[in-house]
Amino acid sequence: MSAPVLDVRDLAFAYPDGHQALFGVDLHVHRGERVALLGPNGAGKTTLVLHLNGILTAGKGSVTVSGLPVAKENLREVRRRVGVVFQDPDDQLFLGTVRQDVAFGPANLGLKGSALDRRVMDALDRVGMADFADRPPHHLSYGQRRRVAVATVLAMEPEVLVLDEPSSNLDPASRRELAEILRSLDVTVLMVTHDLPYALELCSRSVVLSEGVVVADRSTFDVLTDEALMAAHRLELPWGFDPRRIDSLPG
Repeated sequence: MSAPVLDVRDLAFAYPDGHQALFGVDLHVHRGERVALLGPNGAGKTTLVLHLNGILTAGKGSVTVSGLPVAKENLREVRRRVGVVFQDPDDQLFLGTVRQDVAFGPANLGLKGSALDRRVMDALDRVGMADFADRPPHHLSYGQRRRVAVATVLAMEPEVLVLDEPSSNLDPASRRELAEILRSLDVTVLMVTHDLPYALELCSRSVVLSEGVVVADRSTFDVLTDEALMAAHRLELPWGFDPRRIDSLPG
């Protein structure tokens, strides 16, 4: 197998107040994979994600992105390679129009003129929002804003797309539309979610983090059908949902 795009080795981290959030985490994600990161609240999922583009610095261990160490001297390129879509799209949209928001990142990398315009419209087209380029973000629905937030990251041409609770607060139609978009993207995906059916729908592999430790790294189906594992780490399926009754699973 090829070298991983994301390579986390023996990662440990404690906050300044002394709280130890991660204890020797290993995570390897290969190009083209869609991987779900599961776990109860307080498991360390957000802390782990914040190490992937250098917002937090490892107390011990290492993180590399396509062989590039996540270190101070590499942060500009690391943050291009690893794009994070926040749970609340309004944290990511702050300019007057959709076009301006999507252009912000690549413009800061020096892209200008027609090349910048093409990059913006390509990103918006990939999420089905090209017709809304000149609309103010606050005039869009929540689901549309979520798609524009994804476009702001795609415009940076990342190697890895990290999604924090992508299905939260979406109505069923918006949830389905976002799933269709994510399936269509030629990019590696790490999806942090409590939405276990969404993980099963989109990600063939799941990593379970609990109390700062990886406790499982298996197929999503195997994780969701392991009742002892699920109960031990406060993972629960919605009432009436049975993974064994799903006709087809992601490859």
